[in-house]
Amino acid sequence: MLSEVLIGVVALIHLYIVWIEMFAWESRGPKVFSSLPKELFGQTKAMAANQGLYNGFLAAGLIWSLMIADAEWQVMIALFFLLCVAVAGLYGAISVTKKTLYVQTIPAVLAMVSLFL
Repeated sequence: MLSEVLIGVVALIHLYIVWIEMFAWESRGPKVFSSLPKELFGQTKAMAANQGLYNGFLAAGLIWSLMIADAEWQVMIALFFLLCVAVAGLYGAISVTKKTLYVQTIPAVLAMVSLFL
């Protein structure tokens, strides 16, 4: 049950990221990504929407894992998508902002650990 809640939280985080990157890049994006100059947001709108689409795939994979009836298959799919999120979070922490480590990587790692308990 804990694993499913944590996976759901990670999926919700990524749905929020999808919304920011695809639909609110110029309005909410500058508040969330305050380390970037505001003039970049208009110029990078299409690129951000593309990133948002990929985050949507991560959220979809995590949601899909919650619907799989076979326990072993469910864990393997969840681990794959959680690992993808954790790696993306690490890369974001290195390349964009350290906050990404706390928003993406740590929740994903906690969900992975819970799958092994």
